[in-house]
Amino acid sequence: MTYFKRGRVLQRSLVTTAIAAALATTAGTAVAADQPGTGAQRSAAEAARTAGDVQRPAQAFKGAQAAPRVAAAAPGQTITNPVLYAAHKKNKYLYQYFANARGGLKTPAKLVKSPYDWATAVAHNDWDHDGLRDGTWNLHKNGQLIYASSGYAYTVATGWQNYTKVMSPGDLGGGAGGDFLAVDKAGVLWVYCGNLVGDVTPRVRVGTGWGQYTEIAGQGDLTGDGKTDVVTRDKQGNLWLHEGTGNYRAPFRPRKKVGAGWNAHNRILSIGDLTGDGKTDILARTKAGDLYRYSGTGRASAPLLKPVKIGAGFNAFNLL
Repeated sequence: MTYFKRGRVLQRSLVTTAIAAALATTAGTAVAADQPGTGAQRSAAEAARTAGDVQRPAQAFKGAQAAPRVAAAAPGQTITNPVLYAAHKKNKYLYQYFANARGGLKTPAKLVKSPYDWATAVAHNDWDHDGLRDGTWNLHKNGQLIYASSGYAYTVATGWQNYTKVMSPGDLGGGAGGDFLAVDKAGVLWVYCGNLVGDVTPRVRVGTGWGQYTEIAGQGDLTGDGKTDVVTRDKQGNLWLHEGTGNYRAPFRPRKKVGAGWNAHNRILSIGDLTGDGKTDILARTKAGDLYRYSGTGRASAPLLKPVKIGAGFNAFNLL
């Protein structure tokens, strides 16, 4: 485990994956759905974060690599030290792909040699809005949302298996911590606001009709206004831009069509800024397993550049 000094606290460079996996099967740590963690959990987590140094089981971090520190982004902007998390479909191990500062990904490193097929999503928390990852949420197939940072991990919520899609695009409302978008089986869109210790607030209903989208992707600002945006793909393969408002209770303006033919991809996601220009980029995997980067432009009228191939063989992984 490697830490990078930043003022009074330490940069947490990796998700505590092994601890999170263990917690995912520990019923005693669960809390009610749609509720933040207990006061005791919040106090313990905040104490650990403030101290910046808690007990860290050595095996939890064996073989892990730390992400390099890069220039900080402006508040509310994208993650600038992105990592792609990929769970191998056969050996079930988790692989981290770090950005190489040239718009691509470095050679992968195994994080832990234990099954990671229990996870359906991974999301990062940048609670101080400096573009660097401070903690990580892991969503278990059984519906538990687990937060891990600097050697501690605990269950934040349960019951999230009832959602068809869950993702975190970053800060939707101007507060501390990343926020979540969740779509239920009726197509209703919900927002959960996250805080600096990984808790989430009770959900807020913010939209309907989101069941028409097969993918939701975004990590920060796509349009250059400092507000968090997302793109969606509908069942016909059209790509839509949903510009952020900065108000988590009504997080998006009316959608704009920005592309077509996106059914050529079987996975669309964003991990932040891959090219080092401070703009959010989009990743898309083809059915053949080729991985493409669509660089962000910072313009709402045409938010993405033409695709650039940055990898192959990614159909061997579940991209989280």
